[in-house]
Amino acid sequence: MLCVSRLRISRSMRKGLFLALVFSLILTAVGDGVALAASSSASNPIVAIVKRSSPAVVNVDVETKPKRASNPFPFDDDPLFRHFFGDAFRDFTRSVPMKGRGSGFIVSKDGQILTNNHVVDGVDKITVTLADGKKSYPARVLGKDPTFDLAVIKIEPDGDLPVLELGDSDEVEVGEWVVAIGNPYGFEHSVTAGVISAKDRSIHAKDVNFDGFLQTDAAINPGNSGGPLLDMDGRVVGINTAIVPYAQGIGFAIPVNMAKDVMNDLVSYGKVKRGWMGVSLQKLTPEIAQAYGARADQQGAIISDVFPDSAAERAGVKRGDIAVKLNGEAIKDVNWLVQKVRTLAPGSTATLEVIRNRKNVTLRIRLDERPDSPDGTPDRGGRRGGTTGKGSDVLEKVGIEVSPVTRTLRQKYRLDTSEGLIIVDVDANSSARMAGIREGDLLLQVNGRDVKTLDDLNKAVQNSASSVVLMIGRDGNSFIVSLKKDADD
Repeated sequence: MLCVSRLRISRSMRKGLFLALVFSLILTAVGDGVALAASSSASNPIVAIVKRSSPAVVNVDVETKPKRASNPFPFDDDPLFRHFFGDAFRDFTRSVPMKGRGSGFIVSKDGQILTNNHVVDGVDKITVTLADGKKSYPARVLGKDPTFDLAVIKIEPDGDLPVLELGDSDEVEVGEWVVAIGNPYGFEHSVTAGVISAKDRSIHAKDVNFDGFLQTDAAINPGNSGGPLLDMDGRVVGINTAIVPYAQGIGFAIPVNMAKDVMNDLVSYGKVKRGWMGVSLQKLTPEIAQAYGARADQQGAIISDVFPDSAAERAGVKRGDIAVKLNGEAIKDVNWLVQKVRTLAPGSTATLEVIRNRKNVTLRIRLDERPDSPDGTPDRGGRRGGTTGKGSDVLEKVGIEVSPVTRTLRQKYRLDTSEGLIIVDVDANSSARMAGIREGDLLLQVNGRDVKTLDDLNKAVQNSASSVVLMIGRDGNSFIVSLKKDADD
């Protein structure tokens, strides 16, 4: 009896202990899972950045109503119909709404929002939707800066709004982690992460002519324009602006320090009220420096164009000058010079030291006020030029074929100038094509020398080694590129 009783008790205890053990293991697993999730969230800084920053990122919806000619009458081109009715029926138009989307971020509690100029330029209606998607407000433009593609818009909120802190883009380093938040393709508040791939990138394309971009591999798509690029402290270091449509992982953002310099003027005056020399600048590379008579390690900026009737032209600044000092301070790079000039008042006098033909020249420039034309520059006048023929072997090795400017070529490419040589062909896989050079561009200088004839060209490339420096003219503007020669076949 005792033995049987003990056996029953021990089985019951074992069963209870087993159930208790299973229950304990389940509780432990659940607890560990919760702890792991909490630990994972805490150890991922991007999660914290997104939670803290997203409320200040907004969607910017725009609408415009361009006038498009309608054609309701099938006989409006008939001569007999027009004899009786004239052109009256040709004047009918209809408004066709066109919508677009972009991004922006709040920079003041009372509703000032920073975005790109190209997001709001020329639109009839702007609507800003806050992060929760529940509140939308009509917005008005306080000011725009086409040169840096920045705009400040304003909404009238019900109360104080969350604000993003602006960081220091000069302190950002290549390889540093960044986060982009925006509205790509209408997918609101999408978050992407990556690194700063490069700094001071220059883009000279049809719709973008800018030096000083931050390059990032954080995914940026149409609709991200105007959204913030954030560092790991959640501070804005850039304004997402441009992409390379045929590439992956290559996006560009305007450094936020540029935005800081123009925002107050945009709000106060509706435009940037800054000193202006009237030049186009490009990054000074070792190849360009040597081509224009400076040391390979020379710091500064190359002047790729001087605008007609500008302060720079009146002071004697020339294309191809290498700017090395401003008011006695050594010029570090293009961005440094741009920012320094913009801090100077219109009407003030600046001293600019340049290298020209291997000599240092000091010029005194009485600054103008930055003009209000669509691209921030005055209209350009025409230029001058030549007959036919094939370009030199050097240009062929970078993928370019040129010809003197003839009447036929001027008509074909719709040129209002005959200065320089005309580029009549660019090889599809050449370094020239990769640099953005295209058929119909003008070749103005080679290795720092003006080229108006094929003989000028041959002289200019005599000492070219592995690369050649070209000044290209397009639509009245000019820019400089350094090209490596393609390998021989």
